[in-house]
Amino acid sequence: MRDFIVAMGLVLVFEGLVYGGFPSAAKKLAAQVTEMPDAVLRTVGLAAIVIGVGVVWLIRG
Repeated sequence: MRDFIVAMGLVLVFEGLVYGGFPSAAKKLAAQVTEMPDAVLRTVGLAAIVIGVGVVWLIRG
């Protein structure tokens, strides 16, 4: 459970870097995401999951 909380903290750090460091780029990205088809978003989301699990498996394996 501790690792999960640390991982969520890191997610917040990276999100904060995007919104705090590049607010105009974050707004543009959000606008583009709303126009993307669901299939593309689903594919990108699943790819992110697979890559994330792969990274955790390599590091913690």
